[in-house]
Amino acid sequence: MNKNELVAAVAEKAGLSKADASSAVDAVFETIQRELKNGGDIRLVGFGNFSVTRREASKGRNPSTGAEVDIPARNVPKFTAGKGLKDAVN
Repeated sequence: MNKNELVAAVAEKAGLSKADASSAVDAVFETIQRELKNGGDIRLVGFGNFSVTRREASKGRNPSTGAEVDIPARNVPKFTAGKGLKDAVN
């Protein structure tokens, strides 16, 4: 499912116009992104948790040349599925 299909499904399920559903979906994504950028986390009971973890600097290798490459430290988003989502999938 891509974003347009998600918007259409939300519009149908909630009885909204596609424009309103698109605004709602965009607002959810923007809010999650802003909270993670500010170092917070999002906890949706029964669905899952969005958080940010720190990945330390490491050494890697260029697969084509074999040359050693420095991989810088960075923050990465993380999603952990909740029990409700896990149960729904299984």
